[in-house]
Amino acid sequence: MEAPTLVVVLSSLLLILSSKQTSSAQLTLGFYNNICPNVEQLVRSAVVQKFQETFVTASGTLRLFFHDCFVRGCDGSILLTSPNGKAEKDNPINLSLAGDGFDTVIKAKAAVDSDPQCTNKVSCADILALATRDVINLTGGPFYQVELGRRDGRISTIASVDHRLPRPFFNLDQLNSMFSFNGLSQTDMIALSGAHTIGFSHCTVFSKRIYNFSPRQRIDPTLNLQYALQLRQECPLRVDPRIAINMDPVTPQKFDNQYYKNLQQGMGLFTSDEVLDIDERSKATVNLFASNEQAFESAFVAAITKMGRINVKTGNQGEIRIDCSKVN
Repeated sequence: MEAPTLVVVLSSLLLILSSKQTSSAQLTLGFYNNICPNVEQLVRSAVVQKFQETFVTASGTLRLFFHDCFVRGCDGSILLTSPNGKAEKDNPINLSLAGDGFDTVIKAKAAVDSDPQCTNKVSCADILALATRDVINLTGGPFYQVELGRRDGRISTIASVDHRLPRPFFNLDQLNSMFSFNGLSQTDMIALSGAHTIGFSHCTVFSKRIYNFSPRQRIDPTLNLQYALQLRQECPLRVDPRIAINMDPVTPQKFDNQYYKNLQQGMGLFTSDEVLDIDERSKATVNLFASNEQAFESAFVAAITKMGRINVKTGNQGEIRIDCSKVN
């Protein structure tokens, strides 16, 4: 290889490496310190006000963040609307997302933009990440530092949701595969499942487990029988799709480790919940989190921080949306 050719090749390699570093820029703590120094207080104030109006704010916002990150990455694409009903939020699996979660982001965005120093300088994706931390903390969960610097995505399609979100009937292998695809470990998956401690579900999602599990068994044998009968009372056979059931029947409005204690008693609402205690590969982690709330909280913070990095857009990628529901 002649010297001039070698120089060209090396220069090209340097350009490629440089572009890769730019495209994989990291999120940072204090990203808005010199842009919008009050961003965390502004978001928190709006979230507190919304939370005081309805508790659904907490579970709705947390689930919104999860559904955003797992589909196209944490880029706020779940917030986009489509005039022809073809956005992510229009996918059947997302139709149950609580409107209060979306409203929380809208109100937090308005609060941030009300500060002239911050107007249209903070992404909707970052606002959702901050609001999620705040609702976790407001329900008794840990307060943690949120990495920021995300940009908002411009694409949101109904088809992109398919096969990207875990289903309530998943087994451990299916759960691990989906989380691993997003760079999350089994421990991360079990910790994030703990968010169901403040979640709720509609009867239709789990009715088969309490009425028609198999030709020989009406009730799923992995369900605590007393719990199953209680669920039958709350969810009549002619299921009203509007009925919502707390996923943690013991402390439904507190972010704690009760979810794991429930699993030990056969009180996991979904098959994908109860399998964590049934499968020997995950049972030890469930037992740890059930007996040690600090261990759960530490693992949850580590997991949600990792989740918040999934396929983020930074630098010149994406945009800062003026309206969270539509591209600029």
